[in-house]
Amino acid sequence: MRLDRGGLAKVIDEFWAERARGVYFPPAWESRLDLDDAYRIQLGLVARRCAGGVTHVGWKVGLTAKPIQEQFKVHEPVFGCLLSEGRVESRRQFRYDDLIRPGFENEICVVLGRDLVGAKLGIDDVARAVDRCHPALEIIETRGDLTAQLALALADNAQQKFFVLGPPMPLGADLDLSAIGVRVSVNGAEVGAGRGDAVLGHPLRSVAWLAGKLAAYGRRLKAGDHIMTGSFTRQFPIARGDRIRTEFERVGAVEAAFL
Repeated sequence: MRLDRGGLAKVIDEFWAERARGVYFPPAWESRLDLDDAYRIQLGLVARRCAGGVTHVGWKVGLTAKPIQEQFKVHEPVFGCLLSEGRVESRRQFRYDDLIRPGFENEICVVLGRDLVGAKLGIDDVARAVDRCHPALEIIETRGDLTAQLALALADNAQQKFFVLGPPMPLGADLDLSAIGVRVSVNGAEVGAGRGDAVLGHPLRSVAWLAGKLAAYGRRLKAGDHIMTGSFTRQFPIARGDRIRTEFERVGAVEAAFL
């Protein structure tokens, strides 16, 4: 269904009330939303959270790999919002009991040095706008069935909980993010590996996609925005006691523990 402005405001109120009760995928809205309305609900809920004192500091791009797009029957990636309360530094120790069925993804986070606007940006256009990049982990929560209810997952901010940043590094002309490898270890044992070209062929291509996509919602990429560009690997579950370390070639490492 497609919501008009008045209907959208009422649905945002409903989702906000359900969220306060700990219900993130309202059962009454299962299989009823299209993705466009889901994004508009997401942005409305984020605005409510920001009115409560947090700051919108950037964006995440998900479903960047073709097999995942086919799995969820979408023809493009998806986006979510990054908030100041979710930004943490490497080596953070999280309290496992505070998280809802957590998992993690291994990504490069870029930070823009200037605004980036346009529907058909190239990788070079994006690179010129990037101030720096970080090795990063996205800590997600499985608050509902993303496979069966993608629209509700998007309304619920695409599983975002925290983003963990390693040390910053300038994005020089000699650093090709599509060619770097990543190695992922949990509790000292390697569990996965990947390359940057798993992210739409190049991690900066997801930023270009995002710049074009946001225009439909009256938003734009701004200087200072943090953008999680998409996972180099599959998503991994997190168990109590896990210690995670991800090493990106030429960029650096990022770590987190869940106690």
